[in-house]
Amino acid sequence: MVLYTSPFPNSFLSVLHSFSWGLIFPCYWLADRLVASFVPTTYEKRQRADDPCYFHALCIIITTPIYLALLVASLPFALIGFLLWSPLQSARRPYIYSRLEDKNHANGATLLTEWKAAGNGKSFCFGSANVCLLPDSLARFNNVFNTQARAKEIGRRIRNGASRPQIKIYIDSPTNTSISAASFSSLVSPQGGDNTNRTVNAGIKRTTSMEYKGDNSGSNNSEECREDKGVAGEPNEGEENTCIVRINGEDNGHMSDTETDAVNGQAHASGPAEPSLEGDAEISKTPNHKQKEGDSGSLDSYSASRESLVKVRVGDGTVDQSTVNNKLLYKASIMKKTSVRKKKHTDETFDHEISAFFPANLDFLCLQEVFDKRAAEKLKEQLHHYFEYIVYDVGVYSCHGCCSFKFVNSGLLFASRYPVMDAAYHCYPNGRGMDSLASKGALFLKVQVGSTPQDQRIVGYISCTHLQAIAGDTTVRCEQLDMLQDWLSEFRKSTSSSSTANPEELVAFDVICGDLNFDNCSSEDKLEQQHSLFTHYKDPCRIGPGEDKPWAIGTLLDPEGLYDEEVCTPDNLQKVLESEEGRKGYLVYPTSKNHSSSQKGRKASLKGNGRRIDYMLYTEEGLYLEWKVEVEEFSFITQLAGLTDHLPVAMRLMVSTGEDDP
Repeated sequence: MVLYTSPFPNSFLSVLHSFSWGLIFPCYWLADRLVASFVPTTYEKRQRADDPCYFHALCIIITTPIYLALLVASLPFALIGFLLWSPLQSARRPYIYSRLEDKNHANGATLLTEWKAAGNGKSFCFGSANVCLLPDSLARFNNVFNTQARAKEIGRRIRNGASRPQIKIYIDSPTNTSISAASFSSLVSPQGGDNTNRTVNAGIKRTTSMEYKGDNSGSNNSEECREDKGVAGEPNEGEENTCIVRINGEDNGHMSDTETDAVNGQAHASGPAEPSLEGDAEISKTPNHKQKEGDSGSLDSYSASRESLVKVRVGDGTVDQSTVNNKLLYKASIMKKTSVRKKKHTDETFDHEISAFFPANLDFLCLQEVFDKRAAEKLKEQLHHYFEYIVYDVGVYSCHGCCSFKFVNSGLLFASRYPVMDAAYHCYPNGRGMDSLASKGALFLKVQVGSTPQDQRIVGYISCTHLQAIAGDTTVRCEQLDMLQDWLSEFRKSTSSSSTANPEELVAFDVICGDLNFDNCSSEDKLEQQHSLFTHYKDPCRIGPGEDKPWAIGTLLDPEGLYDEEVCTPDNLQKVLESEEGRKGYLVYPTSKNHSSSQKGRKASLKGNGRRIDYMLYTEEGLYLEWKVEVEEFSFITQLAGLTDHLPVAMRLMVSTGEDDP
């Protein structure tokens, strides 16, 4: 299958389309600015409350007649442009595939080595987020604004979070598990420095040894790295950009003052973090510009805070809980496999957390509501610093391809570190209300993640979708889920080049990501909760229809509280969502006739931990029979605090080949 790298089959149509859109754009922009001036966000309302002279009201009085006059003057040109633009959409391709040709531009990503299906297996990390990149006037109804600046900011945060080192702490001693706070200062590493790999272990002679495996711009070729792999346990294939800290348990896990100074010196000796060079003035317009340097949400801070960089794994016996440093466990937001949290969910087989960062070594990213085309270009430019392959501007326009007129595309965007082999898009034909104006649908992708020694391709399937949003349209969403399954089955059949007798491809995973616009706890969503999709695909957060796992939280934020000081930064939002009372104040909960629609400050006991409408599903059906797929980690992410009204989610899957099993 040929991947479309341009929206039209020839340059003449592309030029004609650009000309027609140039006639439409002034009218579109003026209408957008005119409406936006009358729809303030809560952040703007608070800013204007301190204005005794009502300066903003005066500006509206002056600019509104100007906008109206220019809008009327631009209408004839917009009409001519529309008459040219609409017929051209019949020749438009359903997506644009962008591949980064200049590898030096991807300074945030490590070089991937091809997986050869050897060893214990390989992990793949998937992320999904609804980023609400609508035209500014429409985005304001969700209490977010400045779409163009938000797009650039979102892209930067995602690539900064994904390109940080993946840190693992292994504790050898079953009794001495405390870690000196000073040791964490050595974990700071710039994300865009020299191309050589570093081993940061000076000054930690008796307490820790830490190895930084792979910089963001180079491959891992360190001799010391290969030596330490045997010490800290054999890692899985493809664990790039991983920082391993080994606690030997001597001296009770503490360092002397001399060692502490050496660690601090080592952390700062590698030089300052690479400063931000673009868009500072524009991004300062967003409400998050007041974050201090070093905040996890700050774009100029490449050093991650301790809150979400650390994972503790305890080995060699049972840990005496009385010796565990409780303050460290809280501050580091350690995943539930450790100590106290593990007691609550002893039957859970994988890590789960609320994280202030996107996962390190994020492999695949599925975004929804990237409707604005200019914002999509800005977002793509930022994501290309980390992801080499991007599929964007997905969907159809006008009356072509769907049964009703479409003003905007599907809003879907896919980014990958692995090459895309095939892609297909289908538009849901049953959209209703406002949703019928967008070409909401499903994007199906086939990626190659490696090859076997016998030259068999190792592939994976990823589906990204966004369902009907209007409350009460349960039958519409169920029909769309039916179509999603049918289209995915057809896509797999049409793109497969294997047979049972002679398999040319080995399927490693099949994942569905997206905003499904229903949760697993609302009584109004019972039909969707019982859909057959959940018999074929597994939801890591779900126990069964109508019941989520205790640690799962909602992904839909209360728009009215987006800019509250308690939640306006990633770290603050993370801390709030870790408490039940905080979730009640800032998450939207399942609808109930017994409760009012207002979410703020509600203290009543409610079912679940909020409306979880963003899903990550995987299946074990249709994969290579000799391999096993299981969830390794699941995260709810707060790094986009103040930029969207959804919480991103991430899932790391482990594909076990079993070749080394006895």
